[in-house]
Amino acid sequence: MTAYIIGQLQIQSRDWMEEYYAKVPQVLEAHGGRFLVRGGDPARMEGSDPTPDAAVVLEFPDRAHAEAFWNSDAFQALAQLRRTGSSLNAILVDKLPDA
Repeated sequence: MTAYIIGQLQIQSRDWMEEYYAKVPQVLEAHGGRFLVRGGDPARMEGSDPTPDAAVVLEFPDRAHAEAFWNSDAFQALAQLRRTGSSLNAILVDKLPDA
């Protein structure tokens, strides 16, 4: 079943972004994933949490692929780079079964 990683980013500095976004697509594709949203111009619709500076939605064939991507050495090295200038809230969810 298709799975998605949904993330909300608060960006403190952009120093990490060029290298991160140059390298992460290859790691993502190696795990069967792809970007559906990158940046996305977030706008608050409801709630009181701070509106994120950016949002991401990553699509994978299933949870196993998503977890393999997230836990891979290649992605974790990039995640460390990302953490030098941002904070991320991320969740893993499944697509609804087709009716």
